[in-house]
Amino acid sequence: MPRTEQLAGTRTRLLAAARDEFAAHGMGGARVGRIAEQAGVSKERIYGYFGSKEKLFAAVVSEALTEHAELLGPPAGDPAEFAGRIYDLHRRNPQLLRLMMWEALYYDDRVGLPNEQPRTARYRDMVATLSGALGTESDSEAASTLLALIGLAILPTAFPQITRLILGPAADDSGGGNGTRADTGTGTDADLRAHIVQLARRMVSS
Repeated sequence: MPRTEQLAGTRTRLLAAARDEFAAHGMGGARVGRIAEQAGVSKERIYGYFGSKEKLFAAVVSEALTEHAELLGPPAGDPAEFAGRIYDLHRRNPQLLRLMMWEALYYDDRVGLPNEQPRTARYRDMVATLSGALGTESDSEAASTLLALIGLAILPTAFPQITRLILGPAADDSGGGNGTRADTGTGTDADLRAHIVQLARRMVSS
């Protein structure tokens, strides 16, 4: 195997192992030794690739956000269905939300996030697209609407315990357990998604 392919393969394994470790334990609890063992490399190799555990965490979050953005697409068309797509993505893969929550706990609001400028630019593009889809809102209003749509869509996955307590066990499956979805109780996952889309539609039409 050419050396460049070997290096790329090692980096891919490291990022995959690190994503699992950081999602489970956060920056403070993650252990470089466990990441190295899972990836089948030495700890020194991790520092050679990324420099520090913090930079490795930043690389993991950046990769996860890029993948998520590519799967989600822009908020063009029906903004309510955009909320539905956000809901679907996070229910299928709650790992990104866990990484984002760990990031929020680790970084002080007064300190810039890693890769903050490109992340801000990505959200600005989303705001501009949403503003065009809504047709009547300024960019500042569209920004608040985007934040509300995201919050509405991610809450059941971000807080599965609250979802379970309010709706019963049927809607409490974000993939964090055995990956199956229950069909008993007060409502199914599909019911919850439909209600979120309905609420989002009311929000953007009011």
